[in-house]
Amino acid sequence: MTLTGREAGIDLLEKALADCVAGQSRIVLIEAGTGCGKSALVDLVAERAAAAGALVLYAVGAPEEQQVPLGVLRQLVNSEQVFALPRPSEGPGAPSRIEAMQAFCAELRELSLDCPVVLCVDDVQYADRESLQYVQYLARHARTAPVLVVVAGAVHAPAQDPAFTTELMRQPHFRRMRLERLTAAEVALVRGRPGGSAHAAEAAEAAELYRISGGNPLLLRALVEEAAGREAPAAPASALAPEAAAAGPRAPSFPSPEPGGPFAQAVATCLRRSGPDGLALARAAALLGEQATAARVTRLTGLDAAAARRGLAALEASGLLEGLRFRHPAARAAALEECDPRTRTALHRDAARVLGEDRGPVLAVAEHLLAACAEDRPLDCGPAEVAVLRDAAEELLVRGDAREAARLLELAARGPGDEHVERGILVRLAQITARFDPAAAERRLGELLEAARAGLLDAEQVQPLAALLLAQGQIAEAAALLPAAVGEPAASALDTLVDATAAVGERLLQSARLTDATVAPLAQALRSLICSEHPERAVPWSRNLLEEARRCQAPGWSAVFAALHAEALLRMGDLRGAYTHATAALEALPERGGSFPCAPAAVLIRACTAMGRFTEASRLADRQVPKGLLTGLHGLAFLRARGLYRLAVNQPHAALADFLEVGRLMEGGRVDRPAFLPWRTDAAEALLRLGEGVRAEQLALQQLALPDAQRPYVRGVSLRIKALAGDPKRRTAVLGQALDALHRSGDRVEAARAMAELGRALQADGSPAKGSAMIRSAWNLAKEAEATALCREILPDAPLAAPASRDRAPAEATPATGTTAKLSSSEQRVATLAAQGLTNREISAKLYLTVSTVEQHLTRVYRKLQITSRGDLPMGLEPVTPTPA
Repeated sequence: MTLTGREAGIDLLEKALADCVAGQSRIVLIEAGTGCGKSALVDLVAERAAAAGALVLYAVGAPEEQQVPLGVLRQLVNSEQVFALPRPSEGPGAPSRIEAMQAFCAELRELSLDCPVVLCVDDVQYADRESLQYVQYLARHARTAPVLVVVAGAVHAPAQDPAFTTELMRQPHFRRMRLERLTAAEVALVRGRPGGSAHAAEAAEAAELYRISGGNPLLLRALVEEAAGREAPAAPASALAPEAAAAGPRAPSFPSPEPGGPFAQAVATCLRRSGPDGLALARAAALLGEQATAARVTRLTGLDAAAARRGLAALEASGLLEGLRFRHPAARAAALEECDPRTRTALHRDAARVLGEDRGPVLAVAEHLLAACAEDRPLDCGPAEVAVLRDAAEELLVRGDAREAARLLELAARGPGDEHVERGILVRLAQITARFDPAAAERRLGELLEAARAGLLDAEQVQPLAALLLAQGQIAEAAALLPAAVGEPAASALDTLVDATAAVGERLLQSARLTDATVAPLAQALRSLICSEHPERAVPWSRNLLEEARRCQAPGWSAVFAALHAEALLRMGDLRGAYTHATAALEALPERGGSFPCAPAAVLIRACTAMGRFTEASRLADRQVPKGLLTGLHGLAFLRARGLYRLAVNQPHAALADFLEVGRLMEGGRVDRPAFLPWRTDAAEALLRLGEGVRAEQLALQQLALPDAQRPYVRGVSLRIKALAGDPKRRTAVLGQALDALHRSGDRVEAARAMAELGRALQADGSPAKGSAMIRSAWNLAKEAEATALCREILPDAPLAAPASRDRAPAEATPATGTTAKLSSSEQRVATLAAQGLTNREISAKLYLTVSTVEQHLTRVYRKLQITSRGDLPMGLEPVTPTPA
C-alpha cells in the first residue's frame, strides 16, 4: 500500500473506531512485513481508542509463548483487570470449552454496555490456538455489541490456526489492510525532500537510503540514526506513517552502515521477529551468498518446500532480501551473527555438501570448507572434497592468489586417504608456497626429500621436487634425485648449469612463461648466462623476469629474480644496481629463514664491501648461518662473500678459512666449477696478504689448468693472481693478458683492479709516466663503478667527491686552448705528477721540494684551472715557458 494507502488505512481504522463508539462491532486485520509499521498502527488505534473513552484490552504474541494455552487471552483480560478469565473444566469434551467462550463473550458484551471495548492483538501469528478460538468466537457472537477487534500479523507467516483468518473474513463487519514497504519517492518524502525540490545530492542520498533499507521503516530509521551518529529524538506519532515519521531529522551526511551498528541491530531484530523459519532461511541465504537459490536454501535449512516459500516471501516482503540477496553487506553479516560458532561451522559444512552435490563453483565449495575449519575443529575431507580443494587451489593460482591456494592445499593434505595423493599435494603445496615464501617452501622440502630417498615418490612427483631443490640452491640433492627420475647419471651437479651455452639458455628464456613449473628452469638459465662468456645477456633477461614476477604478485619469485638480477649486475661491475636489487630481494621475503636469503645477502655483502660500506657489510657477514645451510649454492656464495669482506677489512686468516671451507664443500659435493665460484684465486689472494706467494701461485696455476679457465672471467682473475705471485720479470706481460681477459668478461671492477696492478708493474719496470696514466685510468674506472674501496687502494690521497658540472668545462679546456691562466713550470711539473696519480709526498721526493711547497703549488693550480681537486686535473699537461718580468 502506498503512502496514500497508508493514509486510507488510518482512515479505515478511525472509521472502525468511530463505528465502535457508535455501538457497532468491527473487525480489522492488519498485515505487513516485519518492521513495516503494523505494530505502530496497532499502538495508534489503542491510543486513540483510550482517548475516546473506550476500554482497551491489549496483547502481543511471542514465539516462546506460542504453546502456552490461553496465553494471549490472559494478556487481554489482565491488561485492565476487568474480569476473571473463566476456567474451563478439566474433564473431557467440548461443552466445557464452549461454555468458557460463551462466558468470555458475555462478559465483554456486558462491559460494552458501559463503554466501547477495543481488543488489540499484535503479532497474531504467534498467538496460541486456544486464544485464537476465543477471539474467533467473539467475532461471530458480538456483532451487535460496540466491540472493535484489531489483529495484526506478519504477512506470509505460518498460521497457528489456518481457519482463523478465514473465519474472520466470513464476517460482514470484517476489514483487511496490508501495509507495503515505502517506495523510493516516499523515502525521499519522509526525509523531508519532496521530489521536485530535491537537489541532486539529496536525491542520491534518498535513493541510497531506499536501496539499503528496501523501504522498511524500521531499517530506514536505524540508517538515519546511524548516519546522524546519535539516537534519533522521539517524534510525535503521525497519522500518515507512524514509524516512518519517527525517522528523525535529516542527517548531515549518509555513511554506509557498518557491521554491528544500529542498522545491523535493526536487521537482527527483524530476523528474530521473523520466527525460527525466517531466521534459518536468512542465515542460509547469507551463508550461500551469490550461490543462493531457493532450492539450495531449502535443502540447507531442511524445511519443507511450502514452509521455505512462505519464509522467503516474508523476508522479501520485509525488504530484508531482494530475491535471495541481502541489500547490504552489513545486513548479511548481521544474519550470520545470529548463530553461534558451532552452528555456523555446521552450516558451512552443509553448504559445501549442497554446493558439491549441485556441482557448484569449486571456489565457493572450498570457501565453505575453509570456513568450517575456522573454529579449529577437525574437518573430515573425503576424496570428493580433496578433489574440490585441489581444483579450487589451481583456480586461485590463475587469479594470482597463491596464499589462499596454499591454505586450500593445507586443508586437502589433512584429509584421510591415499598417502600417494597426499604426497602429491605436499609437493604442489611446496611449489605454491615458493611463490610468496621461499623459506616456508624450503621447510616443506625436508619430509618430501626423505620420502623421495625412500622411493615413495614417482617420477611425476620427483621432477617438481628436484626443481624446487634447484631453485633453493640445493643442487647436489636435486642431482641425486634426477637420475632416478630420468635415468641419466650426471658427472657433476653443476655441469648442466655451467656448461649450457648462452644460446640454449636464451631459447628457454624466450619461449617459457613464468609458472610454478618453469620458475626453476628459468632461474637456472639465468645462472648459466651469468657463468657464461656473455654474462651481460643475463641482465635484460633477469630484469624482464623480475618485472613478470612482480606482475604475478609473487614476492617469492620476485626475490629469486631480484637476487639473480643483482648477481648479474654485480658480475658486470654495477655495484649500485647490485646493491639496490639485492636489498629489494631481501625485502620481498616475509622471513629470513632457510638458505635462500644467503643468495641476495651474498651479493649485498660483496657490493657493500666494494663500495666501502663496511659497517653495513659487517651486519650481514656476521650473521650466524647454520652449517647445514652452507652446503648449497646460496650458502657457498655467502661463505665466499664473507671471506671477501674479511679480506677487505684486513682479516686475511679469517678470509682464508672461509675460502678453504668453500673449496672443501665444493670438492666434496662434486660442484667444483670456478665459473660459478673461483675459490682458489680468492684463497690465493688471502695467501698473498699473508706472504705465502708460493702457495698462492700453486692455487692460481691449479685454477688455470681447469677447463673453466677458458672463460674470460676465470682466466682473468687467475692470471692476475699468477702475475702477483709469480716471477716479477713476467708480471707486466701476464697482467696485460689478465687485463685483456677481464675487459672481455665485462667486469669493470676486476678490470680496474688488474689495470691498477699493471700500472704499478709498469712503474716498477721503468715506465713511470705510462704506469701512472694506467693507474689513473684504473682509478677512474673504479670510480665510475662506485668501487670506493678499490679507489682508495689505487690512489689513497685522491678525493672521491665529484666537482660541480660548471667547473668541469674550463678545466678540460685549459691544455688544449690555453685560454685560461698559464701555469708556471714548477706548477706544471707538480700538476703533471699529481694527474699521474702520485701523492704529495711522492711528488716532493721526486722534485726535491717540501710537501708544503707541493701543496702550495697545487692550490695555485686549482685556482688557475678553476677546479677543486686533483681528480679534475687533466692528463698531458705541457710545461709553459715563463714570461719575462
